[in-house]
Amino acid sequence: EVQLEESGGGLVQAGGSLRLSCAFSGIPLDDYAIGWFRQAPGKEREGLSCIRVGDDSTYYPDSVKGRFTISSNTARNTVYLQMNSLKSEDMAVYSCAAAPYPRCGPYITSPSVDWDYWGQGTQVTVSS
Repeated sequence: EVQLEESGGGLVQAGGSLRLSCAFSGIPLDDYAIGWFRQAPGKEREGLSCIRVGDDSTYYPDSVKGRFTISSNTARNTVYLQMNSLKSEDMAVYSCAAAPYPRCGPYITSPSVDWDYWGQGTQVTVSS
């Protein structure tokens, strides 16, 4: 059974940093991509980053490149999202998801792309 669970969200001041964690189980690392997403009230899902743990390949859309970093710790079955220089517009529910995509790429930014497994999400609040 595949499970994903996010943690690390909370309240942070504008300009601050947070590191989110996505603990996963039941995922064959060589076959799956894990992505980070966010959704703010009234807005579509936004893809933030993707990693294929099996080959450590990553993808970031331009909107977060340079501010967000995805990484993994296979010993802990965890994928992280380091977020720096946070802004009020980063406030959202952040979720991780997994699917058997062969590579990470621009498709993660499409809200219509399906991901097989999702965590429950973690709230990030940025105070100005």
